[in-house]
Parts: sequence; C-alpha cells; structure tokens
Amino acid sequence: MIIRPLPERSEFELTVVISVRFRNKGKVYFFNPGEITVKQGASVIVETAKGLEFAECVKGNHEVDDASVHPPLRPVIRIATDEDVKRAEENRRREKDAFEVCRKRIAKHGLDMKLVDVEYNFEGSKILFFFTSEGRVDFRELVKDLAGIFKTRIELRQIGVRDEARMLGGLGICGRPFCCAQFLDDFQPVSIKMAKTQGLSLNPTKISGSCGRLMCCLKYEQDAYEELVQSVPKIDAFVETAAGVGTVVDVNLLKGTVRVRLEDQSDMAIKTFNADEVTILGGKAKRAEYLAALAEGKIEAPRPRLAASRARRQPTERTGREKTEAQERAESQEAPENVEGEQKAAAQSKGRSVKPRQSSPEARKPAAPRQDQRPRSAEPSRQTEGQTKGDDQRKNQNNVRRKRYRHNGPHRNPDEAQGEGEKHE
Repeated sequence: MIIRPLPERSEFELTVVISVRFRNKGKVYFFNPGEITVKQGASVIVETAKGLEFAECVKGNHEVDDASVHPPLRPVIRIATDEDVKRAEENRRREKDAFEVCRKRIAKHGLDMKLVDVEYNFEGSKILFFFTSEGRVDFRELVKDLAGIFKTRIELRQIGVRDEARMLGGLGICGRPFCCAQFLDDFQPVSIKMAKTQGLSLNPTKISGSCGRLMCCLKYEQDAYEELVQSVPKIDAFVETAAGVGTVVDVNLLKGTVRVRLEDQSDMAIKTFNADEVTILGGKAKRAEYLAALAEGKIEAPRPRLAASRARRQPTERTGREKTEAQERAESQEAPENVEGEQKAAAQSKGRSVKPRQSSPEARKPAAPRQDQRPRSAEPSRQTEGQTKGDDQRKNQNNVRRKRYRHNGPHRNPDEAQGEGEKHE
C-alpha cells in the first residue's frame, strides 16, 4: 500500500469573508457569508460562541489570505430583518435600566468598583456587566442580587482602563476621537523608551492619553524613528568635524543634524553639522583618552581659529612696516650723496672747482652701536618733557575758552560781558 502525502495548501489560497463589528466599536471580525451577499453598512445576525449576536457589516464580501483567518470561521445566519432591528433597540433600552440598577446595588454593598457598561445578548438570555477596579473584588453577593432582579444569567467582567476608554469613547488631546474606539483592533505595547527615541517630552501629562496610559499613537512612527537613529551619532558621542573634535550634545532626527560642543578652549560655542559631515570616534571613554593625551603633550592642542587668523594677518602688516623703515634708511643714506652732487654743480656754474671730501679710514668705519641703543623699528616714539608740558598747557587753554564760550555766548569778549553785568547790577 502506497501512502501519498496530502498536497500542501498554497500560501496564496484565498477565502471569501465579510468584516463585521459589534455595537459599532471595537475589533473587526471575519465571518463566512456562505451564499449570502452582504453590502457594507448592512445589519446581520451572526453565530458566536455566546450565541446569536446582532452586528454591523463594515466591509462586504471580499477575499483574504487564509493566514489572516483564525479558525473556526463562523457563519452568517441572515441579514437582519425589521423584527431583529426592533429587538436590538429594545435590548439597548433595557441595558440603560440595568446599568442604573447595578450601580445602586454596588453602592449598597459598598464595593470598590466602577461600573462601565452593560450588554444584553441578542436573545436576551444573558446580561454582561463591565467594571474597573484597582484590585480584586468579591462580588458574589452582588451577583445573587442581580440574578434575583433580572431573572436571567448574570456575568461580571473586570476590564482595564484602556478597554474602558474604548467603550466610553471621547476626544484625545489631538482633537480627534480615540484611535482605540475608531480603528484599532488590538492594543499594542507602548513604552517610555519610544518617547525618548522620538525626542518627546517625558512629562506624563503630555504623552499620556485620557485613560492615563501612554498614548497608542507613539507606536505608529516608532519603526521610522528606529531607522533614523541608526544614521546619526548618539548624544555624548565623541566625533570629529571639519572644525575639530567635540562632543555631541543634541540630535535632530527629522532634520538629520547634530549639535557638537568643540574641544577648542577658546571657542566653546556649540556648532551645528549635518550627520554625514561628522565621523564617530567613540564615546565618553574616547574623549577621556583624548584629554589625557592632550595633558601629557602626546598630541598638539587645537589652535584657536581666532588666534590663527590674527597670526596670518600679522606677518603681512609687519612686512609692510619693515619695508617702510627700509625705504627711510635708504633715503637717509642717499641724502649726503645728493647734497654733494648739488654743491659740485653750483661750483662748476661759477667757474670754481670743488675738491671731493676725503674721509679718514676711521671715519669710514661704522660706529659701534651702544649697548643701550635699540633698533629704530623697535624703539617707541617718545616725547620730551618740554613737549609734554606744552601740550598740557594748550589743552588747559582750550578748556578755559570752551567754558567762557558756553557762559558768555558766541562773539563776546569776557571783559565786555563782565562790564555789562556790573552795569546791569
């Protein structure tokens, strides 16, 4: 006997389903429509583990991959009739009455619990009460009282604050309805690390929703931020830039820029560079090694850019000053030769002969400079004591004239002004 293996199902095999949502909120479920064609927005009666339920179709007949269908795929019983719609409306009215009765019974028993919502199943054979509480609650006596009042099966279910926000609904800090009440099927785990990665404020009031938990929307862009983080250096990283080495103090993921505090002691300003313009050398340990090598003199300290620019300008200015002084010395040396030439020309015009000046060998020798004598270019210009006193006297005279001018007015002689004052008196 030859046993042949069953053919493997193709991963591209599709199944026809419809998407429904209960009570116009919460998760979307798949049901098998069978031979029934259901349009979007129609009300249907479906079979669930709790019995028959009234639901709304959010997407009509369509095909989905088998991998996205969780068995068992339950069938659609029928499209809701007018009687089914009236019965569903009657259940909603009875839910409001049951909510008030249960809340009074909770207060009577003194239980530490908050009633959130009440649901009747479509057939009316069971009532489900949802509540929240910080701890466990012994509600056995409460169940007995409710069963005696409604004469049906009673079930109490404790839920979390996120499920409470989904059931009650509301508006978020963005001004839009809660995501969990609109389109979220399941709650994704959200951590404070996501807020740090995205560079958001860690103030709980700014990153928490109405339920008191971290906002679900922090998960939406987390994958994009994790990809951007890999392309930029981290904070406190030791990097090399075109302006020198430094430490990263801030990172802008969306712009792709980093702010670096350079190690140049004369320039502590923080510079901004693109992420692709810096080279990562290491972290805090690498910076400590750099400072230690700098202190030991193994590497040369970075030269300040301001001092370097001054050093580049100083040679040019000094060279120009030296040229000017050299020209003055050359003119002073040429001056005697010019004077002697003029004297010869004047004597020849008068018919006299001028003998050239003969200097002794000792006179031709350059005089030895004195020990206290400095080069002309390095000796500062000084004023004699008489010149200084003369300048002070002129300044004092000018000050006296200004005071008389302000007191007596323009074009007036101080003596005349004083005489007119005496006459006036």
